[in-house]
Amino acid sequence: MIPRRFAVLGDPIAHSKSPAMQGAAFRALGLPHTYEAIRATPEDLPGLVAELRAGAFHGFNVTVPHKERILGLVDVCDDSARVAGAANTLVRRSDGRVAAYNTDAPALAAEIAGLVEGGRTFAGTRALVLGSGGAARAAIVALGQHLGASEIAVRARSFADPARREAFAAGAPYPVTTEPWRPSADDERRTFAVVQATSAGMLGADVGEAVADVVAWQDLPPLAVAVDVVYSPRDTPFLRAARGRGLRATDGLGMLARQGALALELWLREGAAADCLAAPLEAMRQALER
Repeated sequence: MIPRRFAVLGDPIAHSKSPAMQGAAFRALGLPHTYEAIRATPEDLPGLVAELRAGAFHGFNVTVPHKERILGLVDVCDDSARVAGAANTLVRRSDGRVAAYNTDAPALAAEIAGLVEGGRTFAGTRALVLGSGGAARAAIVALGQHLGASEIAVRARSFADPARREAFAAGAPYPVTTEPWRPSADDERRTFAVVQATSAGMLGADVGEAVADVVAWQDLPPLAVAVDVVYSPRDTPFLRAARGRGLRATDGLGMLARQGALALELWLREGAAADCLAAPLEAMRQALER
């Protein structure tokens, strides 16, 4: 089998665990492929996508801050990326075209559902998303389309600019209510899921205290759940606040494994390799936890 080359693009990227995760997947499947982390500026993206189209690479993952920008550089936009307005996976198809997908939303939906006790659903409930970037858009799709939350609120620093707030609401992948960047006891009493979808708390980014402070934790219902999409470090101010309230909460490691598994299956099914293999999710998760 011919070795194929894959990579994750982002900035910063040194913290990424994706090379270890996908490397473990390739070994588990007996594949000779490689996976690397590439620090990419916005100016680097067109050249990297061109390399993918030319066959120097066979697939990319895309992380902050490029998940929305990358859509303007591809040949095909799958419904998953089109609805979310962001992509985290690029596939080089057998005809050389580059297709964009979003595997973040189904991965996050599965993580949120796994926190819920007793088979409870989110129908008729309110959810809160913190942030307005690509991860936030995926969270909106996960909560609205996949989990059926009836009301989704979004809080973001950028909403201090009325034009940006209105533009976000108009272009959101699911109907949302935009809120100021501050806690609201009245709103939190009706909220059953909180997703921290910014890079705050991530190694090399903002320490995350400000994000934790924009939720009125003590007013959330006892059965509420919380997810922080940050996975490095695994303990963030947001998660400490959620657990301090006694909520079931998790970091972004499970979401990372799930979205990576879905991306791998796309590369093997839709890409030039055309190997219809199931991703070894457990091996990928174990590699992340080392």
